[in-house]
Amino acid sequence: MIEFINLTKKFGDFSAIDEVNAKIKDGSIYGLVGSNGSGKSTLLRLLSGVYYPDGGNISVDGFAVFNNPELKQQIFYLPDAPYFFKNATIKEMADFYEGIYETFDRARFDHLKDVFPISTTNKIDNMSKGMQRQAALMLALSTNPKYLLLDEAFDGLDPVMRSVLKELLIDGIETNSMTVIIASHNLRELEDLCDHVALIHKGKILFSDSLEDVRSNFHKIQAAFKVLPPEIKLHDLDIIKCDKVGSLLQMVIRGEEKEIMDKINSLDPIFAEIIEPTLEEIFMYEMEAVGYDIKNLLS
Repeated sequence: MIEFINLTKKFGDFSAIDEVNAKIKDGSIYGLVGSNGSGKSTLLRLLSGVYYPDGGNISVDGFAVFNNPELKQQIFYLPDAPYFFKNATIKEMADFYEGIYETFDRARFDHLKDVFPISTTNKIDNMSKGMQRQAALMLALSTNPKYLLLDEAFDGLDPVMRSVLKELLIDGIETNSMTVIIASHNLRELEDLCDHVALIHKGKILFSDSLEDVRSNFHKIQAAFKVLPPEIKLHDLDIIKCDKVGSLLQMVIRGEEKEIMDKINSLDPIFAEIIEPTLEEIFMYEMEAVGYDIKNLLS
């Protein structure tokens, strides 16, 4: 299990990670989402032992990662911009990783050569961004890590290879109890894949929960009235967003579905319906709630 306790990382006076607390269970796919510069990549670098925390603790299976070569054998961190030796081929990089990781599985590597449609004897420098991403994933999965940390895992992959990657990650969890942490802007991909998700903003985690619980706590409501109810009658609802279009209210409300609908129905609407928001919509609502101006950002 991975645990963050008041985890803090600073660069000068800037707090990239600010007293973060979270737990990540083994055998899960944990999605880490957030705005640019929110601290996602810094958190992965702390978890992989690249950075040393300036405050608090980060532990994997009860042990600190930094300066812990034995524990790092179980962790593979794939950054947004994968690193390869100059003029190296995938096969040469595989030989290198086989000498570093005791868990490197040559048979799995040979299998993945058939899964990813790229040559292992061509120089990686000459490959496209998408092909380089495939090469990095092939090498990462061949190390059979217990903890796989992916920064923008789907970047540069076509739809077919995205589907292949999802299947490989799920297989790794089912066969080896692998834990996967994915930092990504592609919320649609995470929604299909993750069972837990965390939203990070300005170095703080706004929420960290199972995707099922996150979804069940956010509701889009459309309700039409002959006469709009006074705002005071809606005050006991946790309304994140409310738009009025004539006699129609379009609201985003946090809370239990039954309690919300009981309250709305008590106001005698002509009709009222509830719609499940997407993960991307939940992300945008939460960001707006903490002052992130989406409209100005997109204008």
